[in-house]
Amino acid sequence: MQEFDLVVIGSGPGGYTGAIRASQLGMKVACVEKRKTLGGTCLNVGCIPSKALLNFSEKYEDAREHFADIGINATVKLDLGKMLSKKNKVVDDLCRGIESLFAKNKITKLVGTGKILDQNTIEITNGSSVEKIKAKNILIATGSEVIDVPGVTVDEKTIVSSTGALSLPKVPKDLVVIGGGYIGLELGSVWKRLGSKVTVVEFSDRIVPALDGEIGKSFHKILEKQGFNFILNTKVLKAEKKGDGLTITLSGVSDSKQSQISCDVVLVSVGRRPNTDGLGLKEAGIALDDRSRINVNNHFQTNISNVYAIGDVIKGPMLAHKAEEEAIAAVEIMNGQAGHVNYKLIPGVVYTHPEVASVGETEEELKKNGVDYKVGKFPFLANSRARSVGDTDGMVKLLACAKTDRILGAHIIGPDAGTLIGEVVAYMEFGGASEDIARTCHAHPTLNEAIKEAALAIEKRTINL
Repeated sequence: MQEFDLVVIGSGPGGYTGAIRASQLGMKVACVEKRKTLGGTCLNVGCIPSKALLNFSEKYEDAREHFADIGINATVKLDLGKMLSKKNKVVDDLCRGIESLFAKNKITKLVGTGKILDQNTIEITNGSSVEKIKAKNILIATGSEVIDVPGVTVDEKTIVSSTGALSLPKVPKDLVVIGGGYIGLELGSVWKRLGSKVTVVEFSDRIVPALDGEIGKSFHKILEKQGFNFILNTKVLKAEKKGDGLTITLSGVSDSKQSQISCDVVLVSVGRRPNTDGLGLKEAGIALDDRSRINVNNHFQTNISNVYAIGDVIKGPMLAHKAEEEAIAAVEIMNGQAGHVNYKLIPGVVYTHPEVASVGETEEELKKNGVDYKVGKFPFLANSRARSVGDTDGMVKLLACAKTDRILGAHIIGPDAGTLIGEVVAYMEFGGASEDIARTCHAHPTLNEAIKEAALAIEKRTINL
């Protein structure tokens, strides 16, 4: 029976990052993965292929609708098969990249479904093959899976999850997205750009409810201007196949009044749940909470001290970068170091166009907590780089403590917001104030200047507005 210092179950962003860091620290490491390829949901059927399609579809829309505005006259034709093949190549190349990293770091890859038999024994099943291995430490990093909607049965053909939405064989004429969150809006954007009429049905009274209220309203208006149709305060009761299409039955959240809409394809995107079934957790005595998440302490230990868990299977936002930070911290703690994750500074990004990125507190949260704060805003319409590239929707919004000037939150809707937010996260990590940003030299012309101008706006001293 093979023995390891650490066995990681799951090779997603958290799992493979943790495995590599453990190897760097001198541990003998194995990683158990049920797929033949490494990278987990994020790389195989999540973050990476969706971002590839967002990029490709944006280029297609630009060529079809915007090139003529800048003097480029072109005939544009969509080759969906080739686009999907290119997306697959991006995924394949990155999967091979992780394989190379495993080889470089001497990490043993074990293909199969892992089950914890006891605190030191893991059973791996791959078809009819069953193997047992020993581990001094175990790191659970099995990620999450799609939440089902009662009355809507996913077949990955006409009723699809995010996985099926990445590989539709043709562009739907009418696409209904159930859920107005990150994933639904991103994949809805892909197919809208490629020619679909997109309707988003959201149970809440707003899309992406966790966003700062002002940013959320601006986002809604921009997407409506792009052609999205939103049905809010509404739940989906069922989806039925009728002829070549689908009929969706809806009900108002408050008045229960029913209605129906028709479409070609339904995308179910109402969130994800921790992937903890089949791991043998209850049998092994590992405690779960009421949402099937694994209970851990501040050192990512379960109630069994040598079994750790990170990522989507524990509490907190289900984000790849959160899992990566937790994995590194957990592994360093195993080795006697002081790993730590600052949960107040985990940025969230919606990769639509424009992008939306947030970190820290929203205005609503500050008001609720009775915090005295100041607001600084700057629109991309007044940013010279945004004007020069014709990408002016949105703004930068900074929230700072009225007493100390410390930055409490940042909310950006606009071009490359997911990259821009990193600057503010760094300032906040070191307790920075808006004055620190305002007095930092920013290159001209860049989108980042909008962050500096928003910081200047805290004290009402913007230059270009």
